[in-house]
Order: sequence, then structure tokens, then C-alpha cells
Amino acid sequence: MEKSTSIFSYKNSNEPGLFFIAGPCVLENRDVTLQIAATLADLSIKHKVDIVFKASYDKANRTSLNSFRGPGKTEGLELLRIVKEETGLPLLTDIHEVSQIEEAAQVVDVLQIPAFLCRQTDLLYNAGKTGKIVNVKKGQFLSPLEMKYSLEKAGENSWLTERGTFFGYNRLVVDFAGFDTLKSLGKPLIFDATHSVQQPGAGNGQSSGNRSLAIPLAKAALAVGVDGLFFEVHPDPDMALCDGPNSLYLKEFEQNVPRLLNLYDYLKSYC
Repeated sequence: MEKSTSIFSYKNSNEPGLFFIAGPCVLENRDVTLQIAATLADLSIKHKVDIVFKASYDKANRTSLNSFRGPGKTEGLELLRIVKEETGLPLLTDIHEVSQIEEAAQVVDVLQIPAFLCRQTDLLYNAGKTGKIVNVKKGQFLSPLEMKYSLEKAGENSWLTERGTFFGYNRLVVDFAGFDTLKSLGKPLIFDATHSVQQPGAGNGQSSGNRSLAIPLAKAALAVGVDGLFFEVHPDPDMALCDGPNSLYLKEFEQNVPRLLNLYDYLKSYC
């Protein structure tokens, strides 16, 4: 599936290659944000690969009322503007309400619809009307085929991201058998490797996770033909203010980008 190229810089031969979405779960402070963004920008140039910087300025769907949500709209969007000015990376952030769409669309290149909101008609439709790319996360409660209706609401310029399906308590499972159906919906398909290893509600009022499984699952996703890979990354995930247990160390992501690109190219040679 050919990805929308309006925000991308690199291609493999005559076709768009693998791309990444990466960044912290939530904006924490300027120093950490710019450290991550600068590393991702360097990786993008070094490996000639498209990387979209992602971070939420307000994470509305936290487990506990006391969980850190981010700096909020005004400070958060300003920090995202700085990321773009200093790195040139395209930007992605979550939106949770229709009232957030207009201001976010003035700053970011991709509006992301969280999985729990992937059926919200007004949110999807109005995000699509901005002309920005709309990345729709697949709801853990929906079958692959049902996502076609969410994508219709989001419009022509949309992406689809698989992020794991509920399986019992405090655990997600990735349904690789459903990827062919997701691909048949005709949109760029992204695999969110780090949210797929989340353990919802397993961390005493917050989600836990098992980051050691993220890279193996990403490799498996490449084998079934995804267009992009999504990772939450942090210099010190154990100190991250959101989704630390399932986030990759930034250094680990650096090491694995060329390996994943090589695997993608190797697998494409057999298609």
C-alpha cells in the first residue's frame, strides 16, 4: 500500500519505503522532548528513512485521575512547534474532542484518533475535513473488517494503526491473522509495537507492559506486510511519566532502526 507522500522525504527506489512513528507517549518537558526529537531527526537523515515525531500534549485516557496527562494545549502545541522548527520532522498528536481539532491541525501533520475513540463520528469526520492525515487507531473491541467504517468517516487521507486486541485480563494479543483484512481496507497500515505489549490496568492504577516483546512483534508485523512501525521511545523509560513499561529505550530504538529497515528490504524482495 502506497503511503501518502505529502509529509515524507525518502523513498526506496520507485516505491515509498518503511516509515516510523516514534516519540514519547506524552510531552514531559522541553529538554527531554528535544533530546528525543533530535535523535529521531539524526536517525532519519542517517538512514534516509521517514520518521514522524509523536507525542500527546494532553493524554485524556489515563487509567487514574492522578496520572500525568501532559502540559496541556497551549504549552504542548508550542513545544511541538519548536520540535518542527528545530528538527523539520513531521508531527503527530492525539485529539480527543472536536474542539481540539482546529488548533492541533495548525501545528501537526497527522491527527491521531485514539483506539477508544475510533467510532466517534464527529471526531473522525471533522479531523478528516482539515485535510491533514488522520491516523485511526484500531479499537481493541472491534474486528478488523469493522474498521472500514471508521476509515470512511475519517476520509481519503487516513491511516490505520493496529495496537493489539484485548485478551483476558491485563494483557493484549496481536492478531496477525487479521492483518490481511486490515490491509484490504486500502489504507497505509501501521503496527504499534509498544502499545501492543501494554498490560492495561496491571500497574496499580496505571498500565504496565513488557517492552522486551516490542521488537520481536515489530519483526513479525513486517513479515505480514505493514507500511509503518510505531514505537514509543524515551531516554529512560523507567522514569517516563506515561507508558514507561512498554516504551523502548531511545538507544535501543536507534540500534534497531537499521535492523528493521534491512528486514523490511529483505522481506520485500520475496513479495
